[in-house]
Amino acid sequence: MNYAEVYYPSTDGLRLYARDYPGPGENAQAILCLPGLTRNSKDFAELADHLRIHFRVICPDQRGRGRSAPDPDPTRYRPDTYVADMWSLCDLLALPCVHLIGTSLGGLMAMLMMAQAPARIGRTVINDVGPEIDPRGIARIAGYVGKSSPVTHWKDAARQTAAVHGVAFPDFTDSDWMAMACNLYIQDGPVPVLDYDPAIATGLSSGTATPNLWPLFDLAARKPILAIRGALSDLLSESVFAQMKQHAPGMHSLTVANRGHAPTLTEPQALAAIDRFLEPV
Repeated sequence: MNYAEVYYPSTDGLRLYARDYPGPGENAQAILCLPGLTRNSKDFAELADHLRIHFRVICPDQRGRGRSAPDPDPTRYRPDTYVADMWSLCDLLALPCVHLIGTSLGGLMAMLMMAQAPARIGRTVINDVGPEIDPRGIARIAGYVGKSSPVTHWKDAARQTAAVHGVAFPDFTDSDWMAMACNLYIQDGPVPVLDYDPAIATGLSSGTATPNLWPLFDLAARKPILAIRGALSDLLSESVFAQMKQHAPGMHSLTVANRGHAPTLTEPQALAAIDRFLEPV
């Protein structure tokens, strides 16, 4: 195992979890990787292995995901609560400043963290999310989160993963789908089960929520940002992506071909863009 396991308490008493990949030395700068709504620290394993040559990489499971405890109050499954958990993690690990990589929900969290405490944030990668969210993507996600049928074996899990996410990864092979299923599911007795609390869907009940986060983005854009979009994305539209560049002329950007919501960040062009973006530090 090439990472340390960190358990830490939230301010409201939950036991939370993160993977801590050591960097090249005690003074290595840290990157905090923030996963999407139903995802967890396993999603960033390959990226963390790539980045830890130069950085310490920390990959948390948000509450209700992976090895972090579920919240008995589902109304606390929301970005401001998750961000408070991340500050608790940074404080525990004595990290005065971190770089951020956030996918989807994690990207929204990154914008909030940059606005709340800009002095504690270095550079930020926002993956396939922006200050306006396409209702089509929200409706699609609301259609499956917490609603997937049970599976009886891992081949079923891989097939279900492909059925849910096939539109975003049209070139994935059977082995790719199995690898993604292994990140999304966990063995529970004789069967695989999704590795998240179904109650995280509480905030998606309307299926059409489209908050206006431009004021938040404008605050966040005072810091260096690399924004990545999947060319097939139904969550971050091409027009909003263009507007983000207008609001933040210094923003770095990349569109990943043949990807929807959201690029894995292990695509060669995504890795190269992240390396270039982080190279100055």
